[in-house]
Amino acid sequence: MDSIERIRQHFADSVRVKQDAAETLAPAIARAAALLTECLLADGKILACGNGGSASDAQHFAAEMIGRFERERPELPAISLATDTSILTAVANDYAFEQVFAKQVRALGAKGDVLLAISTSGGSANVIAAIDAAREREMRVVALTGRGGGRIGAMLSADDSHLCVPHDRTARIQEVHLLMIHCLCDAIDNALLGDGT
Repeated sequence: MDSIERIRQHFADSVRVKQDAAETLAPAIARAAALLTECLLADGKILACGNGGSASDAQHFAAEMIGRFERERPELPAISLATDTSILTAVANDYAFEQVFAKQVRALGAKGDVLLAISTSGGSANVIAAIDAAREREMRVVALTGRGGGRIGAMLSADDSHLCVPHDRTARIQEVHLLMIHCLCDAIDNALLGDGT
């Protein structure tokens, strides 16, 4: 397969996975958006975490909340737990890398807040520890996963929301995660500002 055909195949695969996800996940995305909106309307905040590309997604979500998505609106409280290198390196060095998000959740999280936990595999140890810490703080969880959900999917309760991309390839899962984040942002704005289509 030449490089142009390989590129076309990536696009085709991405479209197919997104269409499959739209069919299976639209109701769950709407429920997750309602959970996040409820949190914000109750003066709660959203803490987001993930590793690698998922860390970028956590930062992206927080930026959309604090800045704006597509419409002007007041700032919304969201914090990416993947951005403070001093905290991340101190906790990883002094405790364990598994604790880099959990310690921040314990410090910053409160009852009624939501943890946006992102893990393509559903098995990231530090994201799992963050979910455990969120439970201690009586926070709900919106988890974005793939590959069947892994340990994260198994540990969620009925009060949480699980958005599991029906695929095994990391790149495809990440592409759908970004689209789901945009759907969540749009749904939050729509709930707070009305239909802006």
